[in-house]
Amino acid sequence: MTKTRKRLLVTGADGFIGSHLVEALVARGDQVTALAQYNSFNHWGWLEDIDCLKQVRVVNGDVRDPHFCRQITKDQDVVFHLAALIAIPYSYAAPDSYVDVNVRGTLNICQAARDNGVGRVLHTSTSEVYGTAQYVPINEAHPLQPQSPYSASKIGADAMAMSFYNAFNLPVTIVRPFNTYGPRQSARAVIPTIISQIAADKKKIMLGDLSPTRDFSFVKDTCRGFMQLSDCDDAIGKAVNIGSNFEISIGDTLALIRRLMGSDVEIESDPQRLRPEKSEVQRLWCDNTLIHGLTGYRPEYSLEDGLRETVNWFQQPANLAKYKHEIYNV
Repeated sequence: MTKTRKRLLVTGADGFIGSHLVEALVARGDQVTALAQYNSFNHWGWLEDIDCLKQVRVVNGDVRDPHFCRQITKDQDVVFHLAALIAIPYSYAAPDSYVDVNVRGTLNICQAARDNGVGRVLHTSTSEVYGTAQYVPINEAHPLQPQSPYSASKIGADAMAMSFYNAFNLPVTIVRPFNTYGPRQSARAVIPTIISQIAADKKKIMLGDLSPTRDFSFVKDTCRGFMQLSDCDDAIGKAVNIGSNFEISIGDTLALIRRLMGSDVEIESDPQRLRPEKSEVQRLWCDNTLIHGLTGYRPEYSLEDGLRETVNWFQQPANLAKYKHEIYNV
């Protein structure tokens, strides 16, 4: 029997996780429409780097426009909503932008999906909504704590998405990845910050606080979690963590990367990379019991294996050249 190809829309497809998700969905045989944020250069972000681009329908636009959202969600079976402003430091400078994109953009996608009878909406959350762990591992019942304007906007976006499930029976799942890493990630995140500076032969690298702990997931594992949840009817109406069920400090992550890259680079604290004291999320450790129970999901990549693949990607000159490692960009 021939498998019916699903028609899928990925918003934020030009970003780090989005571009990897597009690759995985195409490899599965789905019919993918990828939304890249409109710009006058007609540049499609990280979609420019995927091998399957000819098999993807790329559209340019902005989730802040409700009329546009209504157009792109027509005739779609599933919407993976990843479009968001994500940089935490920039949210201190421009919080209104985060409400506009993350909350209103989610409203627009959910309203459009409802109007067009979309079969599933996978809304992307973040572990930042939990704030510093009150207990570990963190399950989906953990209190939500807005420790930055970014996390506040994502809490609002999650609530907006879930309200459409409760009020209108829109089949929504809130997908809550913990700290995803891998090739193509922005250097505003700590792992590519470390790797790109070492790969550029820096003698000293600039970092912020090394004491917080994180639960890291390789991007291919995160994408597999998205796909498994999209096929799971029991996940409708739920928020579901995707993570590895362990924690490691930023300092220990740095030590592992230095070992993998054969580096003895020195570390220098950069005050501009430090979050305000009450805003720093000190501890994240994912309880992934729910997603395992719903889908059988288990991470396939160890941290060392995922970091090795990430390092290999960054060490390719053409990839490293895309990063301004000498400039700190909030």
